[in-house]
Amino acid sequence: MLRGMAKNPKTKRPADVVGNAVRVMQIATGDAEEEEKDPDAIARGKKGGKVRASKLSARKRREIAKKAAEARWAKEHAKDN
Repeated sequence: MLRGMAKNPKTKRPADVVGNAVRVMQIATGDAEEEEKDPDAIARGKKGGKVRASKLSARKRREIAKKAAEARWAKEHAKDN
């Protein structure tokens, strides 16, 4: 990920450091309110992984797990170099 970019493209906070500092100051002084996430959306998001997994075959779940393990292994060993 590039520095200075917001992690979530849907966030309404500025991506630049100065703009983010101004936003934090506004929230701290009460000039602005921090946006809260929709609890229903959070609940739906938590269910999504289980629903997706239930629709996949055991073979496909194994393939996905193997790919994820290989990616983690490569990431861990890239730090060693």
